[in-house]
Amino acid sequence: MQHTPSDRKSGFWRIALVACTLWSAGAAHALSVFACEPEWAALVRQLAPAADVRSATHARQDPHHIEARPGLIAQLRRADLAVCTGAGMEAGWLPTLQQRAGNARVQDGAPGMFFASEQVALIDPRPSAGGSPFEGDVHAAGNPHVHLDPRRLLQVAAALGKRLEQVDPAGAEGYRARTATFQADWSARIAQWERRAAPLRGLRVAAQHSTFAYLWRWLGIEQVADLEPKPGVPPTPGHLQKLLDATRGTPPRAVVVAAYHDVRGAQWLAQQLGAPAKVLQLPSTVTEEAPADMLAGLYDQLIEQLLGSAR
Repeated sequence: MQHTPSDRKSGFWRIALVACTLWSAGAAHALSVFACEPEWAALVRQLAPAADVRSATHARQDPHHIEARPGLIAQLRRADLAVCTGAGMEAGWLPTLQQRAGNARVQDGAPGMFFASEQVALIDPRPSAGGSPFEGDVHAAGNPHVHLDPRRLLQVAAALGKRLEQVDPAGAEGYRARTATFQADWSARIAQWERRAAPLRGLRVAAQHSTFAYLWRWLGIEQVADLEPKPGVPPTPGHLQKLLDATRGTPPRAVVVAAYHDVRGAQWLAQQLGAPAKVLQLPSTVTEEAPADMLAGLYDQLIEQLLGSAR
């Protein structure tokens, strides 16, 4: 059977139409997401498992101080959605990335720019903070480490689910279903964690920075000293000596630092205090190692390590 030129032309356009349809369907699911911190990358992966998610930082980096590298600029340039903490957490590097990426979808105020801190009430606001570098990492809007309160994370998840629907309407039904599943599972886990962590109520700790302030407040733990002389400034010998003098009479049960902190100041203080004080280097976000490689595992590990110091 011979095909006329018009038949061949018609067949070509049918194939092209099918190819375009398949490409469009695939593109609709290839949502590109730039996460400023690992906790938000982990949350997006639960709500949007088909998305291409990249995290700008990892658990052994201080998210306040990141270099605006070319690779991060390229990632943000491609992003359909950026999920960051806000409240000044990324003030030293995110605006530079946004400017150099030139991506209108992820500029402040655009639907594709999502700040977790704007979805919850923040603790410890400092409205009078002037933003001087001599003040350290002081956040006028409040403490930005909201992900370490699972109740606030539940609020963020609800808002993020709606934002995913907005930026990717084709996947709206899936985002709604997965957000509802996450909320039900997370609510049950919160109840379990609170029962498990009940012995921690009243535990006294010294800690570096206010990284875990939301966790302390949720679990009823009291931070009695801060290893930093100013927020974001590493411990100094003089400041550590003052803390030793102030806490020697009633030593904290743990001296806590995040995974990205230099542990030596905490070790010196714990050694000087003696028993029962011990050093705890806790993950402050999702890690690459189990069990804290998932959001739920992060809380499991935090509570287990704290219980160990309380025994």
